[in-house]
Amino acid sequence: MTAKTMLWIGAIGSVIAALCCFTPILVVLFGVLGLSALMGWADMVLLPVLAAFVLLTVVAAIRVRRAS
Repeated sequence: MTAKTMLWIGAIGSVIAALCCFTPILVVLFGVLGLSALMGWADMVLLPVLAAFVLLTVVAAIRVRRAS
């Protein structure tokens, strides 16, 4: 995987995870589907996922900058 690919994956993943963490997108979606009882685990999963994608973005940005 190239550094630019890692950068794109990290950036897109960070945006998606941030939208799910900081907006009620998942709550509304799960409510419409009738699965709102499953929202108790959302913070325990989404915050580490957000941190991992942000870390991936930072590492990829450093690799892209070094390659330039």
